[in-house]
Amino acid sequence: MSPASRGFAALVLSISFANLPAFAQTKAGPFRTVSHSVTTAPAFLEAVPAPQRDAVSQIVRKPTISAKYTEESFLANENVYKWILEHPDRVSLAWKRMKVECVDINDAGNGSFTWADGEGSQLSWQAVAKLPDGLVWHATGKVKAATVLPMVPVKAVAYVRYPSKPTDTKGIVTFTPETQVYLQTDSRAANLVMRLAGPAAPKMAEEGAEQLLFYFSGVASYLHKNPDQVGTLLAPKKK
Repeated sequence: MSPASRGFAALVLSISFANLPAFAQTKAGPFRTVSHSVTTAPAFLEAVPAPQRDAVSQIVRKPTISAKYTEESFLANENVYKWILEHPDRVSLAWKRMKVECVDINDAGNGSFTWADGEGSQLSWQAVAKLPDGLVWHATGKVKAATVLPMVPVKAVAYVRYPSKPTDTKGIVTFTPETQVYLQTDSRAANLVMRLAGPAAPKMAEEGAEQLLFYFSGVASYLHKNPDQVGTLLAPKKK
């Protein structure tokens, strides 16, 4: 893969919590690139409060690139999975405590979180809507798409839906999460990278959506199998 292609992958993955554990093994799902406006507004926009709806809608209706991914079903404690979706900073700590390299995610308060790489790239996001079986995140920031290119401003929306089915064990359900990720940038540098990536661009976007889901499901699935470690893995960072 060319440096430009790797840079574009980093750009897409940044919207999906940037450089998360890169070892998801699930099957590839459908994806699509978008070079035109989305004429039909997704139903989840109705759940976004009025103060944030316009900004979210602009990204969803006119994305530079978007991806959709459905994860394979897995078993998890219902309360644990829903809780970690709202606490990505604790999920980052959990991966590290399992000896898996993972970026630092910081809780900025009021449901907001931040990530930075120390070289200028940074991303902040907030859950702007909570549905009975899903969350809508709105993200803004800037990333370096490649070493020779300038910082690229990005905006994104990620809708994570987690339909579930009960099992014979109390509190344990079968989740089959799906996500829709929309990335928007008006950067000429990003558009150049996308052209260089060519047919690989939508695949990279899909992989970013896949990583977003596995970031949470990997921990939830592990804790289902090792419930005695819930308190240890999800504990706050020691000061």
